[in-house]
Amino acid sequence: MTSVLDLAPVIPVVVLKDAAGAVPLARALVAGGLPAIEMTLRTPAALDSVRAIAAEVPDAVIGTGTVLTPEAVTESVAAGARFLVSPGWTGTLLAAMEASGVPYLPGVSTTSEVVALLERGITEMKFFPAEAAGGIPYLRSLSGPLPRARFCPTGGITAESAARYLALPNVSCVGGTWMVPQDAVDAGDWDRVEALAREASTLQDTRRA
Repeated sequence: MTSVLDLAPVIPVVVLKDAAGAVPLARALVAGGLPAIEMTLRTPAALDSVRAIAAEVPDAVIGTGTVLTPEAVTESVAAGARFLVSPGWTGTLLAAMEASGVPYLPGVSTTSEVVALLERGITEMKFFPAEAAGGIPYLRSLSGPLPRARFCPTGGITAESAARYLALPNVSCVGGTWMVPQDAVDAGDWDRVEALAREASTLQDTRRA
């Protein structure tokens, strides 16, 4: 698979309370140009949602987020997850993600964590919580001394700030929730989700211009 960071400019970060909405939500996001979807393991419906999307939406690249334990790694891959995202990492969690055989984005928020991953040969990371951890100025300051590190910043990023993150040389995509607003998901307003996804998918065109 192409690097998760290169699939689209934005990875929707999804929290679903009911797996019944998983397939129509994924179809709306894919139709809007956002194939990579991070299903966070924050609700009992998360793994069932991953299974449904993996089985019924072949154009979606479904992954799991908030992966915190080796058990979560195993359950995610068994459900059909094609990538893994963690908010942080330990040696134990990192070993489990590496052994899973699917791409993964370990979370970092400090320079030392970035350097430690680079020492292990890992160059693709999640920067979390992006806004609280220093945001655009922090990531810009890392690009000089640590040019090999590529980031997907997530946490507090909005439709308005996403383009500014994507303009950074070490940012390949961003994670966000603004294209999956809770009221639209609760109402099953998939047309609205698709429209918001389509707007987000054009951020790459803006970056390349």
